[in-house]
Amino acid sequence: MPFRDFSFPQVQYDLGLSIDDADLFASVPSMEVREEFVSFINDGVTLAVANSTEKAKSEFIIAPVLLELRRVLHGSFSLFSGLEFNVDPSRNLNGFCDFIISKGKSQHVLGAPYVAIAEAKNDLIRTGLGQCIAAMFAARLCNEQAKAPITLISGVVSTGTAWKFLRLHGNAVTIDIPEYYIDNLPRIMGILRHIIQAV
Repeated sequence: MPFRDFSFPQVQYDLGLSIDDADLFASVPSMEVREEFVSFINDGVTLAVANSTEKAKSEFIIAPVLLELRRVLHGSFSLFSGLEFNVDPSRNLNGFCDFIISKGKSQHVLGAPYVAIAEAKNDLIRTGLGQCIAAMFAARLCNEQAKAPITLISGVVSTGTAWKFLRLHGNAVTIDIPEYYIDNLPRIMGILRHIIQAV
């Protein structure tokens, strides 16, 4: 799975990118979250931490958060999980993505415009940055090929309990300075809502 072969910070040299840091979402408001959903996620965190695998964190925390966001936003985006994303194998821009968020016309067919890539990691956020940046770059290439108007691609790397956001515009990657934790679910969901609605 070549996306996984990209390491951080080497990915910037491999793909000709610049990397900077900024507080990307300082002015973005938190989102009101249903009490029953907070309880549901807390149960998911307990299971995911006990299992201590990427799959458990993906299924019990990350997927439910993205699905709840899709419910709140009335299905205004397509959500794909675990799909192969083969963009340019000659440049190792292929492999599987944990989650792809698209504004494509069909939930049945993965298609541009691509909005965001989310990757689940079992341990440190940093270990997923290279993979996520490479997949974001691939999504940008797909949008360009499809002549889709979206030029800004977002990314998130999450251990389930910790979330780190990224942004790709042109060849410039910006990594959000704060790291957000699942005990502040309204903040995480507010940022995710902003990413979708800003498109």
